[in-house]
Amino acid sequence: MNKNSVLAWSMVVALGGFLFGFDTAVISGAEKAIQQYWELTVFEHGLTISIALIGTVIGSLLGAKPSDMFGRKNTLYFVAAAYLLSSLGTAFANNWTIFLIFRFLGGLGVGISSVTAPIYISEVSPADRRGKLVGLFQFNVVLGILVSYLSNYLISQMGDDSWRFMLGVQAVPSLVFLVLIRFIPESPRWLILHKKEFTRAKAILDIIDPLNSEQELQTIKASTHSTPGHQDNLLSGHYRTPIVLAVLFAFFNQVSGINAIIYYAPRIFEMAGLGAHTSLLSTVGIGVINFVFTLAAINIIDKVGRRTLMLIGSFGLISSLLLVAFSFNNAAQSGFSIPVYIMIFIAFFAFSQGAVIWVFISEIFPNSVRAKGQTLGSSTHWIMAAAIAFCFPYFAEKLGGQTTFLFFAAMMVCQLIFVWKFMPETKGRSLEQIETNLITH
Repeated sequence: MNKNSVLAWSMVVALGGFLFGFDTAVISGAEKAIQQYWELTVFEHGLTISIALIGTVIGSLLGAKPSDMFGRKNTLYFVAAAYLLSSLGTAFANNWTIFLIFRFLGGLGVGISSVTAPIYISEVSPADRRGKLVGLFQFNVVLGILVSYLSNYLISQMGDDSWRFMLGVQAVPSLVFLVLIRFIPESPRWLILHKKEFTRAKAILDIIDPLNSEQELQTIKASTHSTPGHQDNLLSGHYRTPIVLAVLFAFFNQVSGINAIIYYAPRIFEMAGLGAHTSLLSTVGIGVINFVFTLAAINIIDKVGRRTLMLIGSFGLISSLLLVAFSFNNAAQSGFSIPVYIMIFIAFFAFSQGAVIWVFISEIFPNSVRAKGQTLGSSTHWIMAAAIAFCFPYFAEKLGGQTTFLFFAAMMVCQLIFVWKFMPETKGRSLEQIETNLITH
């Protein structure tokens, strides 16, 4: 097995995750300057911040189409080009409408990359290393967020037009990503399923696992005929189990409150009684902990398994959310205790849901509908992310911090039951073996 080749391909594709994280978070450092520059109303300002998320939802809904039609590799070219054009377009935009168009394009790139990149890595990875390699995507998302915060901080010293440099600097990694895609092969499973290019696929499988490449080729070919007449129809009834698993997994990812905490951390900390400066400083701690525990999780995910990480994480999330909730109405426990409990929450989230979601969803669908299944899981994730981010300020104000976080804790109890009773373990098994166990014939 040429481990270095597969690792190199996975690292290139995971750059899409880095740009995903960078593009999502970079606006946080520029949004006030953008509002002042174009003298935006409250509605226009809200649209400016959310337009990329709208693009992400649409991109995640459409992601299966280009991935199946043009191939995983060609779709990644589009993603890289979208990031590059978005960064340059927003940096040089001379009016607000053009700025919105390019931010929307960047959001499309994020949505499509959340479908295509995990699929590609899962399809070229050996079973015993698939979790760690697909986990590189999430690791790079977290790294991209951290680097964007650091980049924003450094560039903010550059004067009135610093917001343009904040957005434009993303062109550098985008260009690197665009160039490096040229050196990765197409997914062998896509070549077999959609192009019937068995010789070309075999050559790639020889690099991945030379000792078992012929057997792997025959297994993949056999899997394309396992559900005759239904291969391309995700809703045929044969894929009921992976559909339910993917939708519930993505749903629980967001009702943990993760994006509410990421987007509104300074506001939450101020609700707890911290000053504005201390609140901003606390968000840096969130970024570091997210990074460290994501790294820890992807290094052990293939040893302990996806389900074990989720069980550990669920208990930790329930406990930390309850601590946050009951601290809001307890003067002796508020202040610095709430940031500590939220950082514990971030640690357990990164160690479980954060690291597992893209790995698990990319594994549970058969070759014939993997892109459509990944689209379903990814779009569920992003629609819920948008809904939670939109609703959180209202519910936090009307219900208070305690009730809001009690709701998140109750949802994590439901997640624990889901993982305990229904989530299968997928570590160490080929994609075709997983398919055999989850598909109704």
